[in-house]
Amino acid sequence: MSKTLLSATGISHSFDYPLFDNIDFSMESSSSKAILGRSGCGKSTLLHILSTFLKPLSGSVTLLDRELYSLKESEIERIRRYDIGIVFQFHYLFKGMSGLENIEVATMLSGEQIDRSLLKRLEIDHLIDNKISELSGGQQQRVSLARVLSKRPKIIFADEPTGNLDKETANLVMSVLLEYTKTHNAGLLLVTHDEEMALRCDESYHLRDRELVR
Repeated sequence: MSKTLLSATGISHSFDYPLFDNIDFSMESSSSKAILGRSGCGKSTLLHILSTFLKPLSGSVTLLDRELYSLKESEIERIRRYDIGIVFQFHYLFKGMSGLENIEVATMLSGEQIDRSLLKRLEIDHLIDNKISELSGGQQQRVSLARVLSKRPKIIFADEPTGNLDKETANLVMSVLLEYTKTHNAGLLLVTHDEEMALRCDESYHLRDRELVR
């Protein structure tokens, strides 16, 4: 039985110019949704609003049954630590540590155990003891993904996670993300320029003319 993980109503935001107005959006468990749009349209900003990092100018966000921007900062930090996973285009790994040590930091903070089968699925099990500086960009991105998924998040927010990857590795990363949502009854919200990756999600949307269109 599906459950609503995320619900946003009347979301508007702008910087020097309006980005989007009166956007409604929802995400259910075991589902994946993609948001496409040209550079500068505000899709990453929308992702940041939905994922605890930016309060909208107007509208409300309910994340995991909690009205997000009415919470104390300590409560929002707890959601970030235990309940959600953020996958960026740039991986932000600790360079002086091994891949395994990077993952252990996340599991230690969230109280989870490292899933060795996940490392094998991502094809990094044989190099996980290498220093981050010894890994290629694609290998580092897969370590970053393993770090996020090892937390066992209830919802994953992914901002161009395949943007710097070759096609084969991009497809592997997408397959692992989509498998995770089904296996763990989680949600995936993907922001991407890549229509092929977006089409692998259950639903896709375009952010254009300040509106989110399915």
